[in-house]
Amino acid sequence: MHSSNDLFSNDANSDKAGKPLAERLRPKSLDEVVGQSHLLANGKPLRVAFESGRPHSMIFWGPPGVGKTTLARLMANGFDAQFLAISAVLGGVKDIRDAVATAQQAQSQGRKTILFVDEVHRFNKAQQDAFLPYVESGLLTFIGATTENPSFEVNSALLSRARVYVLESIGKQDLTLLLNRAIDTLNADSDPSAYINIEDEAADKLCAWADGDARRLLNALEVVFDSAVTSNRKTIDTSWLETSLSQNLRRFDKGGDAFYDQISALHKSVRGSDPDAALYWFARMLDGGADPRYLARRIVRMANEDIGLADPRATHIALMGAEVYERLGSPEGELALAQAVVYLACAAKSDAVYSAYRTARKFAQEHGSAPVPMHLRNAPTKLMKQLGHGKAYRYAHDEPHGYAAGERYFPDGLNASFYTPTDRGLEIKIQEKLAFLRDLDRKSRG
Repeated sequence: MHSSNDLFSNDANSDKAGKPLAERLRPKSLDEVVGQSHLLANGKPLRVAFESGRPHSMIFWGPPGVGKTTLARLMANGFDAQFLAISAVLGGVKDIRDAVATAQQAQSQGRKTILFVDEVHRFNKAQQDAFLPYVESGLLTFIGATTENPSFEVNSALLSRARVYVLESIGKQDLTLLLNRAIDTLNADSDPSAYINIEDEAADKLCAWADGDARRLLNALEVVFDSAVTSNRKTIDTSWLETSLSQNLRRFDKGGDAFYDQISALHKSVRGSDPDAALYWFARMLDGGADPRYLARRIVRMANEDIGLADPRATHIALMGAEVYERLGSPEGELALAQAVVYLACAAKSDAVYSAYRTARKFAQEHGSAPVPMHLRNAPTKLMKQLGHGKAYRYAHDEPHGYAAGERYFPDGLNASFYTPTDRGLEIKIQEKLAFLRDLDRKSRG
């Protein structure tokens, strides 16, 4: 069992010197917390929970560096409860048992316990279930933190006993506030003669680089500030900022919700025929480190799912974009993928084939293995011909219009309609063709 490094905590009994900047800036109260006003402003859910005096189990769901651990610690302080922390990455069932024993001891002394489990989604079902009896008995108030969607990653039994609060990335205004507070703290802890300021443009760039992650901002600022002190610089400008930071890439969680949210935004922008928004999400994902090959596969899927036969060229262009990328790699090959994204966004849209396929799959599953009608069966041998395979089959190419009007191709007793072309793109012509053929069927059957 261990206590995680959480954002903005305050320890009045220890010296500030040598402690990371994030440690020195941890708040003592909710009013000092930066961001999350949708939960912490007067009358908002977490503020009400804090003021109620009755702690309840909860799950904080949000990206890294937004104060999940801090809020759990503040809640423990607010309720005068013992605070225990477990990391699901490093901990296991033994840590849970130790926490229970510590909580039981505190309970015997009339004190409540808040158990904070960081990255709770990393615990397996058995480990998550181990909390339940103690949460239900009231021995523990459970607070879990996760960067993943708890609907998928947290057991339903545990999820039903905890209220989920969604924490958001820290906005630019709040990051700027935190940055100014951090600069003041760094200068206050340094030699007064070495006062350092940061230009507005550099501050804006650093906040943008942090990408909503307050811990990332503070860690980067500390590196930049220390390098400025070492170099006897009085001002941090954009040039020095770029020199000091070893890597200028946006945070991009390739396995988390941010990844799938952005893929969803790209797909929906293409479906919504907005080439500018589609290009934005495509460029943003590349900027964030997404694998172009993964994006290529998703672009091919979009061509089939949302355009289909309204413009069959879309699939061809998507496939060509993927092939060009394989030949050229980054960054040259990314242009071919961008071209495919723009074409797909501008193309006529139809999900008629996609919907028809899903309906047909369901229909086939529901009706089992109906036998193939005799006239449609293959007859490669004499015996099969004697058994009637292929008998009375009408060869469409020998019929007027190349169509065997009135012929049936479903199993006996089954009939269904799955594909309904839209009135967009090439499907307008397909719609007309099918209407003509259906009319021939009606006439042939009298």
